[in-house]
Amino acid sequence: MALPKTRSVFPRILFPRSGFFSFQGHYVNRQADEIHGHCHDLRYQKRSFLDFPKQNRTRKYCGRQLVGYTMEQMFEVVSDVENYYKFVPWCKKSVVLLKTPARLKADLIVGFPPINESYTSNVTLIKPHLVKAECTDGKLFHHMLTQWRFSPGLKREQQSCVVDFQITFEFRSAFHSHLSNLFFDQVARQMEGAFIREVGKRYGPATMQPRNLLLNNHMIKS
Repeated sequence: MALPKTRSVFPRILFPRSGFFSFQGHYVNRQADEIHGHCHDLRYQKRSFLDFPKQNRTRKYCGRQLVGYTMEQMFEVVSDVENYYKFVPWCKKSVVLLKTPARLKADLIVGFPPINESYTSNVTLIKPHLVKAECTDGKLFHHMLTQWRFSPGLKREQQSCVVDFQITFEFRSAFHSHLSNLFFDQVARQMEGAFIREVGKRYGPATMQPRNLLLNNHMIKS
C-alpha cells in the first residue's frame, strides 16, 4: 500500500461511523492505565509525542458484545483465516499452511502506513466456543495474542450470542508502540465491526443490533 500524500507519519485510518457496527470496547495501556475489574475503570496519563514508554510496552484491548447471530455462525467466520484478506481491515494476505479441527497455522501480511509486516499465526480452535491466535516469527511484534470467545446470548432469541474479543500485543519498536497509544483502539473496533459485517454477508441480517456489554454494566436479560 502506498504512503499517503502527506508529511504526517501517522497512518491514515478511517474510523467507523456511529451506528450499527460502531463498537466501544476498552483499550488498555498497561503502563499508563490502572486496570480494575474486567477491562474497565481506566485511569489515563498524558504523554508528549516523544515521551515513548521505556519499559513495558504491552497493549490490551477488550470488547464484549451481544450480537444477533449464533455462536456457530460467529465461530465459522472468525475461524475462516484463509479468507481474512477479503474482509479484515489491513490484512493483505492470509495463507493457511496447516489445518485440523483443533488448530491451524497461517502466514499473514498486515499493511497500513507506516507498517507493512508479515508474521505467522498459530490458531487454537474449540468449536463453537473459542478462536485463539498467537503471533510467532514476526519482526513487528514481540508477541500478539488475539482471542475470541463465544457464549450463549438471550434465551428468548436463539439466534444470539455474546462475543468477547481481546487482543494483547507488544511492538518491538518504541515508535510503533507509541503510535498504538494513539490509534489502535480504533483499529481494534474496526476489526470487531468487520467480522460482524462478514457474518451478516454470509448469514443475512442480525436479529438485533449489537449491544455493548462493557458500558454502564449492562446485564443480559432473557
